Amino acid sequence: MTKLSVNINKIATLRNARGGNVPDLLKVATDIQKFGAEGITIHPRPDERHIRYQDARDLKAIVYTEYNIEGNPEQTFIDLVLEIKPTQVTLVPDAIDAITSNAGWDTIKHASYLTEIVQEFQRNGIRTSIFVDPVLEMIEGAKKIGTERIELYTEAFAHQYSLGNQNGILPYTESAILANELGLGINAGHDLSLDNIQFFKQNIPGLLEVSIGHALISEAIYLGLDNVVNMYLQKLK
Repeated sequence: MTKLSVNINKIATLRNARGGNVPDLLKVATDIQKFGAEGITIHPRPDERHIRYQDARDLKAIVYTEYNIEGNPEQTFIDLVLEIKPTQVTLVPDAIDAITSNAGWDTIKHASYLTEIVQEFQRNGIRTSIFVDPVLEMIEGAKKIGTERIELYTEAFAHQYSLGNQNGILPYTESAILANELGLGINAGHDLSLDNIQFFKQNIPGLLEVSIGHALISEAIYLGLDNVVNMYLQKLK
């Protein structure tokens, strides 16, 4: 069975939009695990526009499933991860001003840089994963770097699937087959949703974990509105 790690960045975005502590990020993380999710993912960025560095620290005591911290390994991020020692760190090459992740690593061009960082995290008992596009050369490069896992960047698949093109899965299936042959664990994330997750899972051999945030939180709002609106109506009678 593939593990579900829920990215709670959007909960922090909603909290920060109003100030205060509603919604309560720590309670949400606790409840998500209680509801059955096998992991919590966060992606702190230098401007702390959603997840704050203190959130990352506070969650350490709350997350009893797998704790996954994603981000670009600039020094502040590295220091934070080494302080917290989560289950897994996922290295993502996003620019400081990026709205969201938009590309995987070039594991050949950045091999030396990534190898040094991966080894530092591994020396501290933290499992590493490298965010990559479904390109065979990038998978091979990740293996040479020494990471335990890769995370397949799934935006291209999700876009093609939404257009009705199921062949958009093919590069991902090929990448997964190669990763399995190389002994790399396979994670995946970005724009996965209730609409496409089952098809994706069925076509990715050895898929260990998916990280889903934006779609899952949006779907929770849509699917929960009926209940909450009616709870208000009952109290207003």
